[in-house]
Amino acid sequence: MANVVVVGAQWGDEGKGKIVDWLSERAHVICRFQGGHNAGHTLVIDGAVYKLHALPSGVVRGGKLSVIGNGVVLDPWHLVDEIETVRAQGVEITPETLMIAENTPLILPLHGELDRARESHTAVAKIGTTGRGIGPAYEDKVGRRVVRVADLADETTLKTRVDRLLVHHDALRRGLGLEPVDRAALLADLRAVAPKILEYAAPVWKVLNERKREGQRILFEGAQGALLDIDFGTYPFVTSSNVIAGQAATGTGIGPGSVDFVLGIVKAYTTRVGEGPFPTELLDEDGQRLGERGHEFGTTTGRKRRCGWFDAVLVRQTCATSGVNGIALTKLDVLDGFEELKICTGYDLDGTKLDYLPTAADQQARATPIYETMAGWSASTAGARSWADLPAEAIKYVRRIEELIQCPVALLSTSPEREDTILVTDPFAD
Repeated sequence: MANVVVVGAQWGDEGKGKIVDWLSERAHVICRFQGGHNAGHTLVIDGAVYKLHALPSGVVRGGKLSVIGNGVVLDPWHLVDEIETVRAQGVEITPETLMIAENTPLILPLHGELDRARESHTAVAKIGTTGRGIGPAYEDKVGRRVVRVADLADETTLKTRVDRLLVHHDALRRGLGLEPVDRAALLADLRAVAPKILEYAAPVWKVLNERKREGQRILFEGAQGALLDIDFGTYPFVTSSNVIAGQAATGTGIGPGSVDFVLGIVKAYTTRVGEGPFPTELLDEDGQRLGERGHEFGTTTGRKRRCGWFDAVLVRQTCATSGVNGIALTKLDVLDGFEELKICTGYDLDGTKLDYLPTAADQQARATPIYETMAGWSASTAGARSWADLPAEAIKYVRRIEELIQCPVALLSTSPEREDTILVTDPFAD
């Protein structure tokens, strides 16, 4: 049986939630392998809207195992609230349907406080974080002082972990003008939430490897987008984890040889939330039109997304760094009605043409897009479920994207509805 990794191939918000949900019908296990509840997936199923942040998209499917892997940083209080929210929508969540890796790091209230304090105190360019503590939690993981899920089961271990953590954080807080952490209150809160989290705790690496040997299909679900990767994104305006497909292995404890197909989710234009470079950003009526037609507001933050033309250079880069086998092209219908469309095919850097985005921040700022113009289409692509339903100009646009990014389209999404999807190549094919 084939196992599939789904990654965003731009700056996030590409429509991963719908595609993961669409694929999860045929998967047995759906795993989150990185990120935190700063990510947001919106699923529309039979008219019902589900907004997920920490939970894997597969939870809305009955009979599936959803997994939160060790590559995730988890806010336990947020997770409890999110579970209750989706339960109220009729979704059953039990230890048989949801599993959390025992070695998953926890986001504590002090992480969010530190995150927000840093953003408000900085005198230089803001990163544009969601202020939810994801970055500081990853810092503590690497610093070997984070509290992990398994630590909640033993009082002595929990106190040791918290004490080690506070030595570091109280010093930081003094420098930012914050009061020391109330140790007793933090421990009391952790004790209270512990049983609500520990019932889902398991050795995920072991379970996944067993499921693989049994021939079950595993779907690995990424958060954010590859251009926010801590190593390969537009640093420092990135997230705090590795977003590219290679993280699926280390973020769950299953070997890289277990991945059979990498599906990159790509929007038919480009968007970005927050700060950082954006070569094809449109600050004109076309950009406004893309934002309005695409309902470009963040699921988690509600922040308006910046919009621009499709950047084939960046998507070609992310397809290479994630080893993408095929893309799922989403939101093609947002382009309906444009008389002409532009695609970025390269950059001009001080008179030199580049076929990639340079790493240096000053060079990224100076790189200007080189565009190719294509005819738009007036007919609607919304709800199309076969190539025959698409205008000829829309098909030409899709084919040109394939050529420029050097990667084929495996799926084409034409609306938020699950069934409005054209399947070209089955990622789960053996």
